[in-house]
Amino acid sequence: MKKLCLILSILLFSSCAELQEIASQYPQVGVSNTEIASGLREALDMGIEKQVTKLTKENGFYSNELVRITLPTELQKVDETLRDVGLGALADEGLKVLNRAAEEAVKEATPIFVNAVKEITFNDARDILLGQNDAATLYLTSKTEEPLYSNFNPVVTNSLEKVGATRVWGDIINRYNSLPLTNNVNPDLADYVTKEALEGVYTMIAIEEKEIREKVSARTTGLLKRVFALQDRQY
Repeated sequence: MKKLCLILSILLFSSCAELQEIASQYPQVGVSNTEIASGLREALDMGIEKQVTKLTKENGFYSNELVRITLPTELQKVDETLRDVGLGALADEGLKVLNRAAEEAVKEATPIFVNAVKEITFNDARDILLGQNDAATLYLTSKTEEPLYSNFNPVVTNSLEKVGATRVWGDIINRYNSLPLTNNVNPDLADYVTKEALEGVYTMIAIEEKEIREKVSARTTGLLKRVFALQDRQY
């Protein structure tokens, strides 16, 4: 009743410009919270389908500068030393198999991300919609990073073995450790690749979210057009 009185007062005493300003503060008109939540889920599903799928292809990580997995700090010295002693080809192979492991892992782990998207509720949907360009991705990260790591790490471990990374890096590390005047290293490659692969997935989802938020042409369904029109009105 109070809201109705407010609207009547606005109609009687406000200018057109004032009406537009006040209307922008009530973007919920015409689209329900349930629709907003569904729209955000659809946007994230599109990110997974369109962008994350790219990571599963051969060189999906290695050829993508945004997500390419480079060497962890403790192995950068290993890489430099191997190249200095003429083992650059072995160092290159070591870098590639880390990225291959991530590509293999994402193939098996994508359903985990799809299920995580479903957990977004309409209670948080409006804040996410009217947040920054990667608000949905940040929300998804905060809610899923730990459980996803638990599920993802065994997949990465198996992938490291499957693509030969365990063997290649075992050889690399053994050769490095056998060189004079070097300190032995034994990094947890599965942990490192898991974290880097997860970061890569979230990065690609954020790219698609930003695209949908900023470009009307990227909103390919009626639901996306209706939901993200609210965001446009906000700004």
